[in-house]
Amino acid sequence: MKGLVNRRQRVLRVRAVQHSMAVAETARARDEANGIAHNLERLRAVRSELFETQGMATGASFAAMQELATRLEQASRQLDGALYDARRNVEVKEGMTLAANREKEIASRLKDRARANLEEWRENKLAALPRYRRMQRNEES
Repeated sequence: MKGLVNRRQRVLRVRAVQHSMAVAETARARDEANGIAHNLERLRAVRSELFETQGMATGASFAAMQELATRLEQASRQLDGALYDARRNVEVKEGMTLAANREKEIASRLKDRARANLEEWRENKLAALPRYRRMQRNEES
């Protein structure tokens, strides 16, 4: 009986570590998605400020700004795809975290049940002892 409690405790520790790792991976994925979103916003801000020039612009500078705007739009589209993938990854990691949490709770309940069964077994064993043996046992303690 005591071995069962120890095994359940060991499984619970493993499940707790797995849950912690899943939470860390989810946080890392969220940070990555937030970083991509921040970069995307910065790109859009640069793109919107590109044509805000004072005074006259030469044809060469206007062509250079147009080329830069095209490249910024292309980079923005690529970051949109990366952001989509990063958000999907966050969803997957959150699902893994929920599964790990569920496994940890199940292990915790099984350990508690094993401990309760052990206590019940000990009480039944003590109650099954003849009265004089119980009195001897209490005197020794």
